[in-house]
Amino acid sequence: MKKAAKILVFVALSLNLTVAFAQQQLAYNPELLISRYASWGIDPDKHLASINLKDSWTKFKKNKEIIVAVIDTGIQGDHPFIKDNIAVISGKASATNYGMDFSGDKVTSTPTDAHGHGTHVAGIVKSVFPDVKLLALKYYNPKASGQANLDATIKALQYAVDNNVDVINYSGGGPEASVDELRVLKAAEKKGILVIAAAGNERSNIDDKRHAYYPASYGLSNIITVGAHDDALNIIPSSNFGKNSVDIAAPGHRIRSAIPNSTAGYMTGTSQATAFVTGVAALIKAQYPGMKYDQIKNIILSSSLKVKTFEGKILGSGKLDAGKALELAESVSAKLGNRQVANR
Repeated sequence: MKKAAKILVFVALSLNLTVAFAQQQLAYNPELLISRYASWGIDPDKHLASINLKDSWTKFKKNKEIIVAVIDTGIQGDHPFIKDNIAVISGKASATNYGMDFSGDKVTSTPTDAHGHGTHVAGIVKSVFPDVKLLALKYYNPKASGQANLDATIKALQYAVDNNVDVINYSGGGPEASVDELRVLKAAEKKGILVIAAAGNERSNIDDKRHAYYPASYGLSNIITVGAHDDALNIIPSSNFGKNSVDIAAPGHRIRSAIPNSTAGYMTGTSQATAFVTGVAALIKAQYPGMKYDQIKNIILSSSLKVKTFEGKILGSGKLDAGKALELAESVSAKLGNRQVANR
């Protein structure tokens, strides 16, 4: 019995050591996956429904600081979940300098978020990539006309492009195309900046030009258009879809994240799904800063998990899989490295 007891103790110790070793291999504290600001979208217990983020953290190593421009309703700059991730172009981040606000008559460096949407989106990006730097660019003014909000969007996009951000998250849009917006997005394409865009929440097939949603429907090579699914792996009823126009789906139903007043709350939509894809794109770029935007886009789409219920609604019927994306990125990077050596 004593010998058996010793064996059991040894096995228990071995198991504990194995668990501890596994946790040490994660790039970030696993408690972040289930924190009060985390959603089922990154919960490892959700298995297939989640984005498989824990697996990506076992493969991740940050080699470059990455700035994601969050073009939205602003942000709570001192939110406890987000404050350490704030990026500014000029000066130091502070209570009066935590982004840019293009939504009013005068541009300011205090993009206050009275709506909550921008803070929520930023929190999702941070939940996927805890070290990401978030540049809050506010365009939305509930009292402004649609044209005024579009003009502010273009200014925000231009600011992001001019300052060479790594990824742009645009969890918004509308049914009208804009020559000026397209021009700025083409400038982003030329600079190699990825733009992750929401497919929209009009329950429409955006393959049909009559139901197009912009900027998602511009069809540029640097845009990833994102639809939303729930934790039962169904495209949510409000999500726009299109087997040719919507590149990938990600979690977008009752997503918990940061909201103003330093707390957490739930939102639903393709806006939230977009932020998950942005986080994964930023992870890949941080580990492999030499990768071009089209390579990162291809990695994210090629590594997506095919889901039967997405057929006819999502290009390739794919859902976001962060673990597979980092795995494929490693393989692609190794091949690129070999080619570079061979070409010298």
